[in-house]
Amino acid sequence: MTQAQSGDSVKLHYTGTLTDGTVFDSSDGREPLAFTLGQQQVIPGFENAVMGMSPGDTKTVTIPAEQAYGPHREEMLIQVPPSEFPDHITPKVGDQLQIRQPDGQAFNVVVRDVSEIGVTLDGNHPLAGQDLTFEIELVEVA
Repeated sequence: MTQAQSGDSVKLHYTGTLTDGTVFDSSDGREPLAFTLGQQQVIPGFENAVMGMSPGDTKTVTIPAEQAYGPHREEMLIQVPPSEFPDHITPKVGDQLQIRQPDGQAFNVVVRDVSEIGVTLDGNHPLAGQDLTFEIELVEVA
């Protein structure tokens, strides 16, 4: 039976959970996830978990933060004075915003704190610093 290897296109179903059991993403009720192994289209630990699987195989794998979205980095927290926000934006904790870097590139952030002295923006991926568990069912290797 064909085993998935670098360069293969694969299709699979998955459910991703946090250590407390909370589901953060799933292909349940959707088309299978399709990607090419070795192309860095998914997090490294997920790609490594699929390597060597054959169609019909299932597995559960826990991926440490370092092989997922990396550690939560304090340097990705920035404090912005409230005066720097456009008048039409009133930031609230949990808001997802997009800011422009000096080079013009867009960057997604989440508002973590709002006070009189400033608004704390978090540029970390929402799953940074977390170990992730995936239930994987390989559907197809091509």
